[in-house]
Amino acid sequence: MSQPLRTFSGSLVALATPFGADGQVDYQQLEALVEFQLNHHTDGIVALGTTAETPTLSQEEKDKIAQTVIGKVAGRIPVIVGAGSNDTLHAAAMARRYEAMGADGLLVVTPYYNKANKSGMLAHFRTIADGVNIPILLYNVPSRTGCSIPLDVLEELSHHKNIVGIKEASGDIAYVTAAARLLSQDFCMLSGNDDEVLPLLALGGSGVISVLANIAPEQTHELVSSYQSGDIAHARDVQLKYLELIHALFAETSPAPLKEAMNLLGMKVGACRLPLGPVSEGTRQRLEKALTILK
Repeated sequence: MSQPLRTFSGSLVALATPFGADGQVDYQQLEALVEFQLNHHTDGIVALGTTAETPTLSQEEKDKIAQTVIGKVAGRIPVIVGAGSNDTLHAAAMARRYEAMGADGLLVVTPYYNKANKSGMLAHFRTIADGVNIPILLYNVPSRTGCSIPLDVLEELSHHKNIVGIKEASGDIAYVTAAARLLSQDFCMLSGNDDEVLPLLALGGSGVISVLANIAPEQTHELVSSYQSGDIAHARDVQLKYLELIHALFAETSPAPLKEAMNLLGMKVGACRLPLGPVSEGTRQRLEKALTILK
């Protein structure tokens, strides 16, 4: 059964994956990260997204991460699980698996590398959505995937009963504005870029799936909730206050700067898996300076 628009509203954290010194997933620390989010006003958790380094995780690891997060949250806030793949049948199988685990929703990215044509992209998302009964957020991030969801395809998909919104991370305000025309009580838009939360809210967006929220969950929640309560001036102040930190978190390919920042804050998430290596000394120094705003 599809759920209403505001099921996915507010600040949802794009959760990082902690690795131990041996390079394996640290599930105990993963639970600690979830608890940190639960204690600091996060409105939802997105597991197995880009920030989770999902391309480097085995299927066994993905499944255990999903189970761990869903179990730890225990229904207190929504959990959305990434079920994206450039293999449609594999994505559909993951979607069914995570629904059975108790996910509240799914995040499904455009099929990367293949660069699907319009008919293929429609069929890809429909095949996944037809196989489940929980809400799906489309994920548009062409800088990562090499393709964007055409607006006419987006419009058609917005009418599917299980497709309830889009995580919009193109950075193209013209695309965002055109997509905003599709928003309704059945279809929402969340920002996929922390530096563009306020503009998307102003165009009718319902929140953000945030990298920043890994280290500043209360502040990210405050940005969205202030806007939604009508205090637009304060929302603007929050957006601008943390802009340098946001830019520092994306000074190199994400989530490498984020994990450096989390480690600097004592959050013990370890290194990124290759092919993402350590950040430069310049980025590290920039992060150290930017993080002082949280102290």
